[in-house]
Amino acid sequence: MHRLTRPALRPIAAPEAANLDSRHFPNPPEPDDRTLLDAYSWAVIGAVERVGPAVVRVDGGRKASTERESAGLGSGVIVAPDGYLLTNAHVVAGLKTPQVGLADGRRAAATVVGTDPITDLAVLRAAATDLPYAELGDSARLRIGQLIIAIGNPLGFDATVSAGVLSALARAWRGREGRLLEPILQHTAPLNPGNSGGPLVDSGGRVVGINTAIIAGAQGIGFAVPGNTAAWVLSQLLAHGRVRRAALGIAGHDRRLDRRRVRHFGLAADTAVAVVEVTPDGPASRAKLRPGDFIVALDGKPVRGIDDLQRVLAECPLGTPVRLTVLRGVTRLDISALPVEATSGRE
Repeated sequence: MHRLTRPALRPIAAPEAANLDSRHFPNPPEPDDRTLLDAYSWAVIGAVERVGPAVVRVDGGRKASTERESAGLGSGVIVAPDGYLLTNAHVVAGLKTPQVGLADGRRAAATVVGTDPITDLAVLRAAATDLPYAELGDSARLRIGQLIIAIGNPLGFDATVSAGVLSALARAWRGREGRLLEPILQHTAPLNPGNSGGPLVDSGGRVVGINTAIIAGAQGIGFAVPGNTAAWVLSQLLAHGRVRRAALGIAGHDRRLDRRRVRHFGLAADTAVAVVEVTPDGPASRAKLRPGDFIVALDGKPVRGIDDLQRVLAECPLGTPVRLTVLRGVTRLDISALPVEATSGRE
């Protein structure tokens, strides 16, 4: 083993030290702001300066149930120069005269273009001109641990900024309608009442989510609807005034399958959707689906229960047939069905 020897240190001799004066050590230059702030700070500052002007306060005409709620009803973010903005569906629910407070101090009336309670998103249009707007980012490119910034109006404190990191990209959240929403983003940027509907922003100043919920009593656990989901809902509401989702016209529930049946058919899961009722003259009825059938797959994707069926149907464009894999007694069938737009709580 080689041994490392330390070189001897030569102290400054007294005469040398005596000859040193302040001219040898001039005062350092005054630091500018950029040297005082690190890259993290500049990332947050840049994102806020880019998106902050497009963040609005949403209120108007609804009696608040609590003092905290009345202090800051909700937030939103303008995503188009002609005044279209995204917020939460629960923020605008029951509003009689929606208004938005702009970052430049103006107030403007707003109209509700449409809402989608399933994703807890809504689109409003502000009656104002010369509006700043934010860019929607691609939430599919997000990474766990990535810096994110929340901007909103919690408890009436306008344009409040908080920062954190993404904790998870594919959480599942059961919304106010009882339907499972996924994927949903989990992050650590502190949120409070009034942040709902405000943007979640990446370091490039792009809106990658719409803040929607917190867990009461928890710290550092916030949730946001992904930006890609928001962009899809926005396009649906602008085009149709509603979100169009495919439905088969059945009522069903989750059911565990017998192990022998799972092994016999080589199924990917031991649960499926048991069909309880079929809507007369609906897609499932026309496809000869029957009560008592078990749906185990849709277009080759396993269906373990109602949540899976809803998720896969949401990806199906209207007007395109789907292939249902069904167990009926001791037989496995492939049935073609043409979904229609959902108009009730049935799938």
